[in-house]
Amino acid sequence: MAARAALRRRYWATLPARLRLVRAATVSLTVALALLLLLAGLAASGTWDSVADRDAPRTTSAADLDLALNDMDAQAANILLSNGDAGRGRLRTPYDKAVGYYGDARREIGHDLRALAVAAQGDAADERTVESLTDDFAEYQELIGRALENDGHSGGKADALGDYRKATDLLQQHLLPNARRLVQSNDDAFNTRYNQARSTLSAQLAAVLALGFIVLVALGVLQWYLARRFRRILNPGLLAATVCTLVAVLLGAQMLSACAGHLKVARHDAFDSVVALSRARATAYDANADESRYLLDPGRRDQYARSFLAKSQELYGIKDASLETYDGELTSTWQAYRSDHHDLRFTGEFRRELDNITFPGERAAAEQTVDAYAVYERDDRTVRALLAAGKEDEADEFCMGWQPGTSNAHFGQWMTALDRVAGINRAHFTSSVREGRSAVSGLLPWAGGLLLAAAFLTVLGLRPRLAEFR
Repeated sequence: MAARAALRRRYWATLPARLRLVRAATVSLTVALALLLLLAGLAASGTWDSVADRDAPRTTSAADLDLALNDMDAQAANILLSNGDAGRGRLRTPYDKAVGYYGDARREIGHDLRALAVAAQGDAADERTVESLTDDFAEYQELIGRALENDGHSGGKADALGDYRKATDLLQQHLLPNARRLVQSNDDAFNTRYNQARSTLSAQLAAVLALGFIVLVALGVLQWYLARRFRRILNPGLLAATVCTLVAVLLGAQMLSACAGHLKVARHDAFDSVVALSRARATAYDANADESRYLLDPGRRDQYARSFLAKSQELYGIKDASLETYDGELTSTWQAYRSDHHDLRFTGEFRRELDNITFPGERAAAEQTVDAYAVYERDDRTVRALLAAGKEDEADEFCMGWQPGTSNAHFGQWMTALDRVAGINRAHFTSSVREGRSAVSGLLPWAGGLLLAAAFLTVLGLRPRLAEFR
């Protein structure tokens, strides 16, 4: 009892004791608010570093690997198709182009596998997937190398085709499923961290507002108490501290809400489209490879025709469509969509992008991509018609040629249009990351400085009143 009475006399019984206690509490709350904002700002900076330097690159590297694997296999088929008999009767331009693109794709795959091996460290499932991809790719290269070597010998087409079949089976059954599993795994991990970051930012914003309100109430009570006991209307130091605290809370709230907004734009408005378009590009290269496989391997033409249709459905899905009816239904469903953007008669990666239109110029670019895709699809029917009419050489030249009006030229125009849409979304992803980082670096120092100033002004404002009791 005596100890309690002594503590009461020291910290509460006298007016100076009460002022010191309230001052200490107010300053402590202000410093706590400053620390909360500092920790929130550091966490937000860490989120932006993770988004820009880890989460997005991992997903795009996996998508690039998927595309490069398809491209390498397509170019291998084109080399075999255009080489003639050990170089006799070679289609010079398609052959030279295919050799160049084949080398580019092989180098890209090596780069992507190294990047994904580093990214997978610490994730046992992804590590196993990358190891499997690396082993299978080594075997795939050996098979393709053997096919190209056999094709260089006169009369070696049959042996080359046998090796190519083994290689493309390995690609379809192991390499591509694993590459797509990595795309999905990394994208899911990115989305999980995004949801956690958004939840954390919301909780931090609520905490900043609540603690800021408590500090402002404490300053208001202190101001009222001084006015009541000392017969003064306002204490200038406390008034300045209140203004500093209010502005700091507003700046802190603006920082956290801006980060949450930019994070949503980066992840959902921009990167969801980047992923859909990356998948579309990889699928497009796989479909283009199916055309070359169709021409190269008469024994598997039905299989490759079905595969081409399946890829087309992944890109622009039309229920119950066949190769014979696909073009007409594409035209009718696309015209319906152009009249009503809520028309739901087609699905696929293009639909995912069209349902996520956010940025200026994005819709026009996306629609141009589908227009270019429709031209390429009609070219595929031309290739099949030429082959059915017994014009195999013309079908090969139209499929692999690079002159204006050929299938490869139209495929290039389609990819250019698709890249334009992806570029719009990548640019906005980059700008959102930059603006999110800028919100932290631009607002956090001001908010923290104002709160420290508020703590100092609180001490300074009470000093004259406490001096009166000496």
